[in-house]
Amino acid sequence: MPKGGRTNAVLLGLAIIAMVMVLGASAAFAGTDTTFNTALTKFTDFLEGSGGKIITVMSLAGGIVALASGRFSLGQVAVPVAVGVGAGTGIPIVTSTVTATI
Repeated sequence: MPKGGRTNAVLLGLAIIAMVMVLGASAAFAGTDTTFNTALTKFTDFLEGSGGKIITVMSLAGGIVALASGRFSLGQVAVPVAVGVGAGTGIPIVTSTVTATI
């Protein structure tokens, strides 16, 4: 096989694969699919309820342990606050944004 023959064969193969993918593509309807609605509802309820509280308390406990170890930084106070705010209000914001986009 000539020196450039292998390169040309690879490029031809890639071009054929690309054409098959373009011609074989079908429309995707993301807004009409309800496959994962049950899982999304359960996960959202968990994070907005007891799961969010547990995550916030664990983050606060980590900050207190870090404070007790003798090193102080603003992050040890700010991170638990941010986690609590994120768990309390972040989930509905993200859910409504995704729902509005789709």
